Formats: sequence, structure tokens, C-alpha cells
Amino acid sequence: MAAIRMTDQQSTVDTAQVTGGVDTHKDTHTAAALDHLGRVLGTRTFPATTAGYAALREWLAGFGTLGAVGVEGTGSYGAGLARYLTAESVTVVEVNQPDRHTRRRKGKTDTQDAVNAAHAVLSGRADTTPKAGTGPATAITALRTVLSGAVKSRTAALNQLDALIVTAPAALRESLTGLTGKALITTCARLRPGTDLTNPANAATTALRRLARRIQHLTDEITDTKTDLTTLTRKVLPATTAVFGVGPDTAAQLLTTAGDNPHRIDTEARFAHLCGTAPIPASSGRTDRHRLNRGGDRHANAALYRIVIVRMRHCPRTRAYVERRTTEGIPKRHIIRCLKRYAAREIHRTLITDINNLTNTP
Repeated sequence: MAAIRMTDQQSTVDTAQVTGGVDTHKDTHTAAALDHLGRVLGTRTFPATTAGYAALREWLAGFGTLGAVGVEGTGSYGAGLARYLTAESVTVVEVNQPDRHTRRRKGKTDTQDAVNAAHAVLSGRADTTPKAGTGPATAITALRTVLSGAVKSRTAALNQLDALIVTAPAALRESLTGLTGKALITTCARLRPGTDLTNPANAATTALRRLARRIQHLTDEITDTKTDLTTLTRKVLPATTAVFGVGPDTAAQLLTTAGDNPHRIDTEARFAHLCGTAPIPASSGRTDRHRLNRGGDRHANAALYRIVIVRMRHCPRTRAYVERRTTEGIPKRHIIRCLKRYAAREIHRTLITDINNLTNTP
């Protein structure tokens, strides 16, 4: 009879709901399994490889019916694991790192972080579906990363070029006086320094030529990347780029924020919160008010701001709205916040339309 009761208990454990949590790193992922009451069933570390992802999933499923898995860093170290689990029909939940207050009280280990991630999913504190990372948003993000790096490098090189010209020997500096922009870069790229680099004039000439040629190379890279981005964005987001005030760069940023599966942001209100354009309730007692939302993706917020500024200058409807609200005594900054909220609503709708059309295209 005892053996029979043990078998029944074991059957109950096997069919119980299991919640997983994973603390991700570059080379390893630490996983924790919890039962439906939040008790730790086990922890283990796996390599961050495809074989490791499969072993992690099998290990979690060995405790019972696998429910959701909370993964930290789904946009970085956890991206590969999140994609693998999603492809295996496992529900993946994005989990933020614990706040500093919690870590000061409880300490920090990979195992503890994995347990915390699982608890966040089980309690409902974490409920965000991560970005899919398998579509055009990921491609656009990669190109934007290259573009951003090239722009920063060119800016640094231009600043270095200006600084070298200021401190260059008088004859060299005077020969470049009055030149700006492309003419200055072209002239510096054609300089012919001497071979004796112990001479400050030759060293300065060599440095200016190399910097100028670096700037030319980066300029070509920026131009090519912008062309690729514009072509890709207009192809992927025809409805969004057709919206008044939305250019390819702005549309690309908003798609990057939403991800390849914007359906995870099931309402335009959630998209507004993601972009930091939804006001936050700040009421207390008899005071009923809202405050500015300084959270969300600030790059998306800046993109919506650019859309609003363009419309305030060139859209008759927007100009009429601004005049009416100004007459009512509303400050301009509050009007802009309202317009950003309206723009977020419209952009969410067009992003969903574009992704649906892309998905249904044979």
C-alpha cells in the first residue's frame, strides 16, 4: 500500500504545473524550476548553446507539465534561448532584473536570480511577451546599430581633425584656413606628407590625411547604410511610412521598439506606455491629476516628438488643434504631449497592419 501511495504522489508531481526561471549570461544559463506553490524543485546551469537550450527545456519538463519560463535579458544574452523556447511552443516571459533594494536584502547569485525570475512569472509581476527577434525589426535593428556606430565614429574623427588643424604648424594651418565641409576633407585626404615623421609638420600632415580618409570611408558607409535602411523600411512598413510626418528613420525606430511581433502589445494604450507617452496617475486624496511619464523607450518617444513637430508645422488639422488648445489656455508642452499620445495610437494601428500584411504575403 505504501508503494502504491508513493506512486500516486509521484504521478501528481509529474503532472503538476512547472514554472521556470533563467538567469542568462554569455557562456552559461542558470535555470530554476518551481512548482505551483512556488517551491524550488531544482536548479542547474547549462551552456549557452543550441544543445544547452534543448537540455534546459528537457530538464524543466522533467519536473512536470512545463508552463511559462521567465527569461532575463531576452534582448541580449537570453535572445537565443527565448527564440528556441518559442519555436518549441513554450511560453516565454520577459523578466527584468531585480531592483537594487531587493538585491541588497537578499544578495545576488545566478541561482537566486533564476529563482527570482521564476517567482516573478508565477506571481504575475512579469507578464511581458519578449520580442520575437526573427523578422524585419531585427534586420532593421542590426542596420541601425551599424549606422549609429558609423555616425559616432565620424563625429569623433571630425572633432579630432578640427583639433589637429588648430594645433598644426602655421604653414599647414594657414593652407587649410577658409576650407569647410567636404572641401576640407578632400584637401586633407590629398595631403602629401614627408617621410621624416620626427618633423612635426610631416606628422601632422600624415595624421590629417589618415583622419580625412577615415571620414571619407565612414561617410560612404553611412550613405550606403541609410540607403539600405530606407529601402527596407519602405518595403516592410508601407502603411506606417505613409502616415503624415513619418519618415523611414522614424518608422524604423518605432518598429524596433515594437519588435517583430507588435501583437504582444495588445492595445494602443500599452504601446503608448512603451513609448513613454501615456500620462501616469498621480492622484491623492481630493487631488486628481496625472504626471509626465519619463519611462518607456526614450528613442521611440523622441521619434513621436519629431512626428508631432512636423505636423505642427505642416499639417492643417494639427495647426488648427494647436490654435484651439492654445486659446483654451493649455501650455504648448502639454499640447505636444497630447499630440504624441494621438500619434502613438495611430502608429500602433499601422504597425499592426504592416506586420499582418507581411505575415500574410506568400
